[in-house]
Amino acid sequence: MKPLVEELGRRGNQVVVVIPEASLSMGPSDHTTTLTYPVPFTKANLEGNVDTGVSKLLNADVSTDYARFIGFINTMDMLKTLTSRNLESALFNKDLMKKLKDYNFDAILTDPFEPIGVILAEYLSIPAIYSQISHPCGADTLATKCPHPSSYVPQPLTHFSDRMSFWQRSVNLLRSLVQPMGCAHVFTNADEIASRVLQKKTSMVEIMSRAALWFMRFDFAFELPRPMMPNMILVGGLDSKKTKPLPQVSVSNSCYR
Repeated sequence: MKPLVEELGRRGNQVVVVIPEASLSMGPSDHTTTLTYPVPFTKANLEGNVDTGVSKLLNADVSTDYARFIGFINTMDMLKTLTSRNLESALFNKDLMKKLKDYNFDAILTDPFEPIGVILAEYLSIPAIYSQISHPCGADTLATKCPHPSSYVPQPLTHFSDRMSFWQRSVNLLRSLVQPMGCAHVFTNADEIASRVLQKKTSMVEIMSRAALWFMRFDFAFELPRPMMPNMILVGGLDSKKTKPLPQVSVSNSCYR
């Protein structure tokens, strides 16, 4: 989200970026205010955990439907720890929470992959704008109740296309039935912490259902077709870097044989 955040600040908006002291992507900018909070890990630890997780995903066995299903379960288990690693460090930081309240924000922009922004928007009672590519457990589909036909919309990590055989459609249907359980497992820690912060029984999917907008960072030129809800906006170009002008190359008129 860094290009979007910096452009908002450049256009005169007051933008406050909240990040952990160990962050892989965001950092100080000329047009934004940055607030950091301490976390019980270093950037090196974070990089190591991410590299390990990515390595497991890339080397997972995907030769059979059963192997892919086991890979899905293992991925949900890994994300359960990864997505909740710094929840308590931010949400139970009284000084940070007080500062955020005092800003009196108009809205919050966050990637729902990290539950902090989702919970924070609910805590501050401000509109939430989510920016994501796709959620590993399909939380966006569950939260928005967006139609997700099993006949041509493959579930995450199935490696199916939109043209499935009868067997693949059957497997895809079964995966859609266990999808809510996968999300419940991923958000086990986040749901518990959200309930403590908001002082009421709640869940991440329930909170996400109240999002004002979903910025979907993909484009159907590259993704398989699927239904979208009215508050979902395709913004695939946000991830693209600004193009540099082509170098000037002199062309010789010499002929070669």
